[in-house]
Amino acid sequence: MSSILIVGGDRLGVIPEKLRAFGYTKINHISGRKVKMVKKQIPYETNSILILTDYINHNMLHSIKKQAASQKIPVYFAKRSWSYIEQSLRA
Repeated sequence: MSSILIVGGDRLGVIPEKLRAFGYTKINHISGRKVKMVKKQIPYETNSILILTDYINHNMLHSIKKQAASQKIPVYFAKRSWSYIEQSLRA
């Protein structure tokens, strides 16, 4: 089972559906806009993290990057557009 955490973006539209087609079976989402979300922890069994760079609080970005580094989870950065996301995941 492949799990991904999406950080950023208020609404995801078809992104979860396209990620399932890409091979991810479990998809979690944190909008990352509110200040209190900085304290959120990465869900257990997360295999990778996708950060939507145009819709995230900067403190949240730094918190998630730090947690991911300590857990050795790969982090992908992309704008909230499937073409950018797909390009980032393939790199």
